Amino acid sequence: MPIKRIIQGLNQFQNTYFSDHQEMFEQLSHGQTPEILFITCCDSRINPNLLTQTKPGELFIVRNIGNMIPAYGTPNNSEGAAIEYAILSLNIKHIVICGHSDCGSMKGILKMDKLEKEEPLVYQWLKNAEATRRLLHDNYQGYQEEELLTISIQENVLTQIKNLETYPVVRSRLHGHQLYLHAWFYEIETGIISAYDANQSKFVPLCSEPVPVPNPLSTRQNSDQ
Repeated sequence: MPIKRIIQGLNQFQNTYFSDHQEMFEQLSHGQTPEILFITCCDSRINPNLLTQTKPGELFIVRNIGNMIPAYGTPNNSEGAAIEYAILSLNIKHIVICGHSDCGSMKGILKMDKLEKEEPLVYQWLKNAEATRRLLHDNYQGYQEEELLTISIQENVLTQIKNLETYPVVRSRLHGHQLYLHAWFYEIETGIISAYDANQSKFVPLCSEPVPVPNPLSTRQNSDQ
């Protein structure tokens, strides 16, 4: 896509969409009040606002290679800063981590040795998915490549949910039932988004009332009663 097309798009936005929604942008100029933090991959095929049919100001979005959330305490962690800001300053109520089919990052963790030589910076970043890589290595031998890729994408989403739970502010809000976590998988070729259902231990097509990932703190509290 030539840059000229991008500039044409900017002109079209200013001349049509912006002028038709000027009141909305005037309101947005005074602040934002999203209730959802949407964490997904920077893959060009993923558009969170398009997928969810949301308007500007309705989603707080974090994107990176492989929709990764480094564990709490990781140095130079911009994702952690965004999470803390979203919860404490914006009072986010839901966090969605959304992986997607044909994810190049997950292809990478399946071939880490080759990646270390060819793309060292990507290799270093994908170490945030080491728990996913180890899980696959130890539990999913003998699977076909395509099936293993889908498994890796979905398991990685669950790994990043676990990483989210290492953040003090996340654990505190989970404990107080003020925050809910959601694990999603978007299939590009069908447009279907599935959510992890803990009762079935698998991803199922998203319904109108999505069930968040169970709060481990609530589970622990109930088991102690």
